[in-house]
Amino acid sequence: MSLVVMKFGGTSVEDSAAIERTAAIVAGRVATGKSPVVVVSAMAKVTDQLLRAAAAASQGDRAGALAISSRLRARHRDTAAELVQDKTARAALIQLIDEHFDALDEVLRGLSAILELTPRISDLIVSYGERLSSCIVADAFRERGIDAAHADAREIVITDSEFQKAAPLDAAIDKRAAEILVPLVAQGKVPVMGGFIASNEAGVTTTLGRGGSDYTGALVGGALNAETIEIWTDVDGIMTADPRVCRDALRVKEISFEEAAELAYFGAKVLHPATILPAVKKNIPVLVLNSRNPSCEGTRIISVAPHCRSPFKSIAVKKKLSIIDIVASRMLMSHGYMSKVFAVFDKHKCPVDMVSTSEVSVSLTVDSNASLPQIADDLSALADVTYEGKKALVCMVGEDIRGQNGIAAQVFAAIRHINVRMISQGASEINMSFMIEEDDADEAVRSLHAAFFRDPDPAIFDVEARKQLLASSS
Repeated sequence: MSLVVMKFGGTSVEDSAAIERTAAIVAGRVATGKSPVVVVSAMAKVTDQLLRAAAAASQGDRAGALAISSRLRARHRDTAAELVQDKTARAALIQLIDEHFDALDEVLRGLSAILELTPRISDLIVSYGERLSSCIVADAFRERGIDAAHADAREIVITDSEFQKAAPLDAAIDKRAAEILVPLVAQGKVPVMGGFIASNEAGVTTTLGRGGSDYTGALVGGALNAETIEIWTDVDGIMTADPRVCRDALRVKEISFEEAAELAYFGAKVLHPATILPAVKKNIPVLVLNSRNPSCEGTRIISVAPHCRSPFKSIAVKKKLSIIDIVASRMLMSHGYMSKVFAVFDKHKCPVDMVSTSEVSVSLTVDSNASLPQIADDLSALADVTYEGKKALVCMVGEDIRGQNGIAAQVFAAIRHINVRMISQGASEINMSFMIEEDDADEAVRSLHAAFFRDPDPAIFDVEARKQLLASSS
């Protein structure tokens, strides 16, 4: 059995035309003897609108919340009607959509009465996006000759009860996948399930956090020991930089799990940071592909990538960060001081991206968020504290950076016109990072890209595509 897990993002199921493309891609896999398991996100922008409806209801705006729901109902009904021509199947699907929205409206009415949006209620409300899209996609597949079977992801992906960012329970997922998905695949069916959504062991709906549909795909792929995990997006794969910033950005053909994880965490939008962890455990290749350009080979993420003669594979940027400076002339080197500092961040569940220390001070970078004033207040009991926002972290990922003589000098020569606030090199063999002003981020990326991707290795980068792009625009 050549089993492949195919995850399609919101833009790949955003409307009837996108779902038509997705169906053609899946049919192509079936035609080549593959056994697909399909994971879909909510239709594009639906999760955001569901969150807005939840927020409106929690503030007592019942009419506003129900109006958002009504617009979403119409969108899903219209998409279903365009995709399913069989009258009986169409009527059944539209009835199912109405039942889902009737239930959602009841939740919103109740929320507008109690005026308290708990994480548990939030997860329940946003779950409707994937529940609806997976039902529509399964019916659309059947209409087009694919023997699809809808599977409720909440019966397969089991998590703890940390609502809004639940942690998967691997053993339970392995068991449920064997009980539910394996028999469907053995019968020649194509299971279709929603990403992002899950449930705890009591059956209460949870979610894996924003971007969690990728994670679902990898969890299911790992549980089924899939041959490959395919992440279908609206870009050609992992690029050497954001193409909106560098129009001559190159597609990376192959990259290691470790390098892809660094890029995902430090701002690359193609993958959710946790996505590849289940794949790493089982050594399952992950392919990043473009549903709008399915003939493109995309990016292949594997355990050990081939040697690259270029020093870097890609440049990622993480914006909207803050630098926190903590100065304590007498306490920095005292026993237990750093543990007290990090205990404050743990208390506020605020992850730290970069740390730099001197004899009397420590600087840390964090995502800018509403907790910063409270974090600073707590830290002020230990030392003098200041913080600045609107910073960006530039992360350069490549092979054995730490072992390349003079690489730091080349990097900072390329951006000598830009003020660098913090530097991190040595903590990782494959990552060099530094902090700059957010307004300088795009210029820094362009300068670095021009310096390090002037003569790219054609074995690793899609050089021909760049030549064609530049020729067509000249």
